[in-house]
Amino acid sequence: MMTDPIADMLTRIRNAVRVERPHVEMPMSKVKRGLADVLKREGYIWDWKEVEARPVPQLRIELKYGPNGERLIQQIRRVSKPGRRVYSRAADLQPVLNGLGIQIISTSRGVVSDREARQRNLGGEVLCQVW
Repeated sequence: MMTDPIADMLTRIRNAVRVERPHVEMPMSKVKRGLADVLKREGYIWDWKEVEARPVPQLRIELKYGPNGERLIQQIRRVSKPGRRVYSRAADLQPVLNGLGIQIISTSRGVVSDREARQRNLGGEVLCQVW
């Protein structure tokens, strides 16, 4: 039984980037789809899509690398964990590495990046940091 599916997703992405895989697959959920959508909007991945499979649909993420094969995702880290949830207001969200990275926030209006959360004045649970 998996206790933290978001940490599992981040670990799969981290491992796939380290061995330079073109894509990675994982079981689908609404939060994972939101995370993938934010990573796409922020330019860390090429695209994502749902792949029909049994017993649950799979989420396929097409990973993105630089022109010389350098990794765009240097580090991806879980912030809020099942044993310790981390919440933040919009005013308290600080840029990651002076704006070079992002935080992904789960808000009442969906999963958004820290930039979008500050623009919309939304707070929520800080899921992860990416740089």
